Amino acid sequence: MAVRIQNSLGNKKETFEPILGKIVNMYSCGVTVYDRCHIGHARSLYIFDVIRRYLQYRGYQVRFIRNITDIDDKIIDRAKELKKDWRSVVDENIKAYRDDLKRLGILAADEEPRATEHIPEIISHIQGLIDKGYAYPQNGDVYFSVRQFKDYGKLSGQSIEKMQEAVRIEKDDKKKDPLDFALWKKSKEGEPFWDSPWGQGRPGWHIECSAMSMKCARTTTLDIHAGGRDLIFPHHENEVA
Repeated sequence: MAVRIQNSLGNKKETFEPILGKIVNMYSCGVTVYDRCHIGHARSLYIFDVIRRYLQYRGYQVRFIRNITDIDDKIIDRAKELKKDWRSVVDENIKAYRDDLKRLGILAADEEPRATEHIPEIISHIQGLIDKGYAYPQNGDVYFSVRQFKDYGKLSGQSIEKMQEAVRIEKDDKKKDPLDFALWKKSKEGEPFWDSPWGQGRPGWHIECSAMSMKCARTTTLDIHAGGRDLIFPHHENEVA
């Protein structure tokens, strides 16, 4: 009996046919470690662990990658609030997260990439988007130009016009379009940074997962991309782009 999965892209049930036969590349957007996990994280972690185990039971060879976002505006803000170094906030919450996984009986991922360990790959990915005309540098930041990607909105089922009506967009005079999103953020004084062709800064959230999934799965197309329904827009939509 074939395995059928509800695909968010198109919002319909489809027969599951991995690209490489019985080999499955599955990537799950993991936690952002600015705080302790909550019940929503537990639900997501548990469900995708069950899916992974079921596919293995059905004879598939699953390579399961679940990332950790360990640099983000929320992490920096929480470190300032607690008057701690951002790295100590990250380390404390990763330890608590792993303790939670053990208590819930959730298996470890085959690989658990951290954003800060993949800065060169992220920079290379951003440069590739600039070279192809999908992104533009702006005074130390780099933005993805959503109107250059003709299929933008296909995952969330929204047109660009509807997004502009419905989504509260933070004003940023450096963007060419309000919907454009940051791939690289210029660091402010006292904030963590890495050197890049555009100056000292840090990656944006969406590009982290795109770069890490391709690096760790060793492919440009995943069989299963897992994550919370609340992340379909903008996070997963931007990963597709």
